[in-house]
Amino acid sequence: MLSNVTVPHHRWSNDSSASARLAARIAGKSLCGILLGALLAVCLSCNPAKPEPVTITFMDPEWSHDRSPRSVLSEQTLTEFEEQTGIRVKHLPAPETSAQQLALVRQMLRKQGSNFDVYGIDVIWSGLLDDGLIDLRPLLASEISAEDPDLVAGFTVKGRVIASPYHTNVGVLMYRIDLLKKYGYPAPPQTWEDLAKMAFRIQQGERAAGDKNFWGFVWPGAADEGLTCLALEWQMSEGGGRIIEANQTVSVNNKNAIRAWQRAARWIGSISSPNVNSYEEWDAINHFENSGEAAFRRAWTSDYFLTNQVDTPTYGKTGITSLPGGSMPGVGTLGGFGLGVSRVSRHQSEGVALVRFLLHKEAELAQARATAQLPAAIQVYRLPTILKAYSRSVPSGQGPGGGIVTRPSTLTGPNYERISQAYADAVHSVLTGKKNAAAAAAALESELMQVTGFAKGPPEPAKTANLGLK
Repeated sequence: MLSNVTVPHHRWSNDSSASARLAARIAGKSLCGILLGALLAVCLSCNPAKPEPVTITFMDPEWSHDRSPRSVLSEQTLTEFEEQTGIRVKHLPAPETSAQQLALVRQMLRKQGSNFDVYGIDVIWSGLLDDGLIDLRPLLASEISAEDPDLVAGFTVKGRVIASPYHTNVGVLMYRIDLLKKYGYPAPPQTWEDLAKMAFRIQQGERAAGDKNFWGFVWPGAADEGLTCLALEWQMSEGGGRIIEANQTVSVNNKNAIRAWQRAARWIGSISSPNVNSYEEWDAINHFENSGEAAFRRAWTSDYFLTNQVDTPTYGKTGITSLPGGSMPGVGTLGGFGLGVSRVSRHQSEGVALVRFLLHKEAELAQARATAQLPAAIQVYRLPTILKAYSRSVPSGQGPGGGIVTRPSTLTGPNYERISQAYADAVHSVLTGKKNAAAAAAALESELMQVTGFAKGPPEPAKTANLGLK
């Protein structure tokens, strides 16, 4: 059958020439395609697609859980950082209490793939968080060298600087200027005995005038880190020791510490609310600033210098002074936090850039404080000696302010959390009447000796610490 197929002769004529022409046309098209592709690649390389900006997360312990204007770090500062670097910052609040904050930080630092990058690290957490944070010493060498060595030491573990000192706090007493004047007091109290007398008299007068919810003295008495700070101040002002002394002895079971705890217990129901032993910081703040129903409040310096709000009943009516003393000069607990970068962060370099930026902004602010007076709405009296930047604002003729006391976190390292909670629980048991002070001190001494392996000992002589902080 194939022999009967007729093939048109003209389709196969000049076969080799046609093939050549076809090949040339294909080759020409291929070459054009290659050149076009190359040109397109060059154009794309000249105008690459804009990458998405990196976003880092900053957990800020000074930013309230309710995102109120009490935030120390303003959004304007972060906006400036974003504009200068192109790095976006998600600014998140921390939980309210120190224990809750620590629990969350620990959880996030252990979580691979966590999207938390920069943390505010409490000065007492260094020994607990060492493994979760990068060493900042080689990355922020100039910034760290400019800090006070004693402050840097608080964030140094085994030679590694796991956080850079940022905001330093110290315990102080806030008072109502208008009420002291109304009841004839020319100055705030310098001893705890003076405070109790003044608070009671003002309280009686304000209640008689119709404010039945008024209290003389408010403070956070819940059994947590805040109470550790307060009780340490109480007993140090009586010569009762630092809980754990520098020579590694346990010093809680002594008559001076016992006397200080007993005095605080007598305040409850007298000049302080019966509920004060459940107050957190925000409860005391609400009672004093936001409601205007207290004469005195134990506070932190950051509560006042950085957030004297105009929309509260007490604006322009409050002052700040050192905490009262007892048989010894008054002291304020050293607090505050540094900035650390997570080991599991996917954006460590960007996190370090944020830390560097915030440290530089803080240095600028410290310089401004040192050369300027505080706003007229702020009255100061015998400021803690640690607040050198504000010394120009203290009227001449006033005596020196109080000193500071540090918690034994460096001495006890990973055991500090247990020690602090045991101490707060013991003091709280006295405040609530569950134990008498002598029995609570003896039981606490035994527990701390077991936890630390240290021997018991007497309180060491008090020294007025002055770290020269900003």
